[in-house]
Amino acid sequence: MSKEGIYNAIITGIFNRYYQPNLDNFEFNRDELPEIANQLGIQPPKNLGDLLYCFRYRRPLPKAITDKVPEGMEWIIESKGSSNYSFRLVQMNRIIPNKNLIKIKIPDASPEIIDKYMSGDEQALLTKIRYNRLIDIFLGITAYSLQNHLRTTVTGVGQIEIDEIYVAINSNGVQFIIPVQAKAGNDQIGVVQTKQDIGYCTEKFPDLICRSISAQFMEKNLIAMFELAIEEGEVKIVQEKHFNLVPAEQISEADLKNYRNYE
Repeated sequence: MSKEGIYNAIITGIFNRYYQPNLDNFEFNRDELPEIANQLGIQPPKNLGDLLYCFRYRRPLPKAITDKVPEGMEWIIESKGSSNYSFRLVQMNRIIPNKNLIKIKIPDASPEIIDKYMSGDEQALLTKIRYNRLIDIFLGITAYSLQNHLRTTVTGVGQIEIDEIYVAINSNGVQFIIPVQAKAGNDQIGVVQTKQDIGYCTEKFPDLICRSISAQFMEKNLIAMFELAIEEGEVKIVQEKHFNLVPAEQISEADLKNYRNYE
């Protein structure tokens, strides 16, 4: 059985252990995953955390689970503290790029040697954002990278990882804390991750204004950026823009005139 098949079988097994019609949430412990694997006669993965991480942030849940939802709803997996998790039924919420938005051309400030050797993964995306100061451009403030791959904890949630975190300041001296979530390929922007990022920043930096950013490669050098917020328990889009990183000579006078109309 493939790795994907093993992951699907185990997560479906843990779901079926607790699922009942009309039940909208239930908890389970990570230690139950090897039990499910043994019952199914398959070898449990060595990294149980990766199995859960995949379904929480990267991969859709198996069809056997997604079929058991009312219209307009979806199952998500939330952390409930050390080794404890819950399946919860929530309103379907997809954060995907709007293909009807204009592509704003930005002179690509990435060093050529970076372009030569970088891959197309999340780290490449974060690198592009950092070299081109896209956080500053997108939010209209001055931002500084504080730390990437920050592993920390949030009360009531447990351990989380933030792709990158910035601090920033505006012309009035107001300071901000900015968690950044980066996605590449077909990975979808994670609603669960967004809530955790915001939860960490409001808990650890109560004096700073949290502005949560998610970014995604739409294609090479075309980056969709979202500012997200929590409203009535759901993640909402505050603003979205698409930045196309190009050589400076590819930005024409017509482009510059058009951009004036958006001010």
